[in-house]
Amino acid sequence: MWTQTAMATGVLALLTVVPGPDMAVVTKRAIASGRAEALRTAAGITTGLLVWGAFTVVGLAAILAASAEAYFVVKVLGAAYLGFLGLQALWQSRRSAPRTAGSTATASGHAYLTGLITNVLNPKIAVFYTGLLPTLAPQGLPTAAGMGLLVLLHATLTLTWLGAYACLVSRARSVFERPRVRRLLDRVTGVVLIGFGVRVATEAT
Repeated sequence: MWTQTAMATGVLALLTVVPGPDMAVVTKRAIASGRAEALRTAAGITTGLLVWGAFTVVGLAAILAASAEAYFVVKVLGAAYLGFLGLQALWQSRRSAPRTAGSTATASGHAYLTGLITNVLNPKIAVFYTGLLPTLAPQGLPTAAGMGLLVLLHATLTLTWLGAYACLVSRARSVFERPRVRRLLDRVTGVVLIGFGVRVATEAT
């Protein structure tokens, strides 16, 4: 059992550190609003994993993964949301001055929600949890318990990784606040988010 758990941890860790929409969203928030807001975004992303984990344990994620229509709806919504975040970043790149205190306060209210929505509208997590996790679950535990353990493990790894990443990016925020650098990063982040949105929209079920 412990050997299987160690192997599962390694697989989940590799999947966690692979760059994707989560890292792009955390990067955007860390640059725009600093460490605290980036950490809130990471917490929202982690909550999204727990939501999908709960769906998986009770069987709802399997229904989504098996239903082409349901999968398509979630996929389109997720792609549209990533596209919206990307366009928002591109629009912000038009500003030459740093964000004001008021704009930062507004961002603060949406950081957690942004992370949550990003993950809840990612149907690939449903496929991952229903397709891969059962093969990694420890055989010495009941199926539901084994799946639940792996979901908690994945959530912990995600929060730890994104939290550390958020702190790293936010430490260089003073450099990112320079108008030219800020515009460039906003544009790059916007293009990356739109790219992820297009990939989500065009990927096969």
